[in-house]
Amino acid sequence: FRPAQEAVGLPEQQRVQDAFDDEQDDRSLGDTLRDYMAVPSVIMRWMFPAIIMLSVYLFLRGHDLPGGGFAAGIALAIAFLLQYLGANVRDVEDRLRILPVRWIGLGLLVAAATGMGAWLFGYPFLTSHAQYVELPLVGKVPFATALLFDLGVYLLVVGATVLILVAIAHQSLRSSRAAEQ
Repeated sequence: FRPAQEAVGLPEQQRVQDAFDDEQDDRSLGDTLRDYMAVPSVIMRWMFPAIIMLSVYLFLRGHDLPGGGFAAGIALAIAFLLQYLGANVRDVEDRLRILPVRWIGLGLLVAAATGMGAWLFGYPFLTSHAQYVELPLVGKVPFATALLFDLGVYLLVVGATVLILVAIAHQSLRSSRAAEQ
């Protein structure tokens, strides 16, 4: 993926901010942007664990109410998107250790294995089985094999969206390197 030559330069707002920083003796390039994004960056970092919990909630309630693997995966992908919006690409990738291609592969493997698991019992592909499972301190909870399929969808959606985010973020790194040359 290579952008058009006219799109390789820095955006106008960033050029204006860098020009302001360059004119001031006590500032270096990028200080205005860092100062401007300080509060949103902190808020987005604080929101990350809350969005992870929302994602888990959506994942677990997906069989009885709206939610499931896709909705939960999109929610978690939004958490990663907020991290990229609120910080520098390098800072985000230093903190977050997610390998999107492995998540995609594992998601496909889990979803396909769940679907083929029904064949072992003589049922058609993706036939679901449900029963109640007794958990200590919780009691009886419903468990369906569709939960495993949803796990595969969840991993696939998170991996694919994070892969897209990484590609877009690295494109911004390439354009800033091209502007420096």
